[in-house]
Amino acid sequence: MSKLVYFILFLIINFGGLALGSWLMNNGPESSWYLNLDKAPWTPPGWVFGAAWTTIMVCFSWYLAELFHNRSSRFIWLVYGLQVLLNVGWNWVFFNQHRITLGLLVISLLLMVIFYFFITFRNDRLKYAKYLLIPYLIWLCIATSLNGYIVFNN
Repeated sequence: MSKLVYFILFLIINFGGLALGSWLMNNGPESSWYLNLDKAPWTPPGWVFGAAWTTIMVCFSWYLAELFHNRSSRFIWLVYGLQVLLNVGWNWVFFNQHRITLGLLVISLLLMVIFYFFITFRNDRLKYAKYLLIPYLIWLCIATSLNGYIVFNN
């Protein structure tokens, strides 16, 4: 497949995952449960989440197009599938089930998966594409700290 076809495929999957995750949130950030939590002082306003995830998914889709164009394998598909499962699953675990400690575990695993993508493919044609993962890594560090704050302060 060409890079463009991969890019479009991953845009569809990634934004579809965001839509599914949003649907599984059960009103998420607007729920009375979430609004009554003791949240971190550095919690960004709601609009930042949409802007961040749009940027992240475009960059991540571009990275994945480069990765799969150069190194498609069953193992990489499995790791990517795990990333989708963790990304979508966090919304359900945290917002729908109110399992904040399990949510911290899920988001920590997601951070490790994205970090795996970042460090694993660095000595070949993908050595520059990995920098497309920086927004995702930064956001996951912020989100993990927000989830952690809630775990340890509620």
